[in-house]
Amino acid sequence: MALRLLLNLLIAAAAVLSAAAGSAQEFPSAAVRFVVPLPAGGTMDIIARTLGQPVARALGQNVVVDNRPGGGGGGIIGTEVVARAPADGHTVLFIGNGFTMNPALRSKLPYDTVKDFTAVARVASNPLVVSVHPSLPVKSLKQLVALARARPGELTFASGTAAGGLRLNAERFKAAAGIDIVNVSETVPYVASGRLRPLAVTSLERNGALKEVPTVAESGYAGFEALMWYGVVARAAAPKGAIDRLSAEITRAVRLPEVSDALERKGLSVATLRPAEFDAFIRAEIESNGRIVRGLKLVVE
Repeated sequence: MALRLLLNLLIAAAAVLSAAAGSAQEFPSAAVRFVVPLPAGGTMDIIARTLGQPVARALGQNVVVDNRPGGGGGGIIGTEVVARAPADGHTVLFIGNGFTMNPALRSKLPYDTVKDFTAVARVASNPLVVSVHPSLPVKSLKQLVALARARPGELTFASGTAAGGLRLNAERFKAAAGIDIVNVSETVPYVASGRLRPLAVTSLERNGALKEVPTVAESGYAGFEALMWYGVVARAAAPKGAIDRLSAEITRAVRLPEVSDALERKGLSVATLRPAEFDAFIRAEIESNGRIVRGLKLVVE
């Protein structure tokens, strides 16, 4: 009897393992949808479309980029689309800094940022460029900080939105430098035309599009890093096999020369994290952004 029970348990376990393996092998069984919660033509959209073809080749299925902008600029509509999609891995969401800011900025969200999603892969990042108008009498980050300290509350900085990733990363530098400047897109074209003078980039390493510009860390703030980043998440209940396959193929695709070169021309750097690492990164960003938002008393209803 004991032997028969043991055999039955072994057979059942083998069946479970076989079903799990079969499930992983079956993915994908249909087209994969890349939901971009922002308008076409932006950085996130460019990344998704650049990755679409090589990922489609690797998966043997079509990849469809689906732009779903809206939700007050925070990408909420597109994010909710994925939160409500079948949890089979065939619909994924491209995210950026805003994904980890919304829990603090928005009093009500139609999804739970932590519980409803699971990380697939971080793919790329780009630094901010600390730059000034050529008329300002500073030619280095050190000189800018000295001027800001001499004139507290008088200098202004542009960030595009009052509560976006640019604003919060600028606030990170204000705290690191101990300066008081007041909040009032793409910087590279303005630098290239001479309309802005670049002083430093906020990545730990110099940016390929602005190789002559030092980093903030090189300029006296060791370890300082503030990035705009981009990645992919899926429904939290999606099969692990599907997540692992997606993560592997997206990570492999972004490292292809034709993809990485195309991203670098846009000022982006390949910055990959696999699911567990990216999940930890997302949670840390939610916590960090929450502290900044609460300190600034920023709320977007």
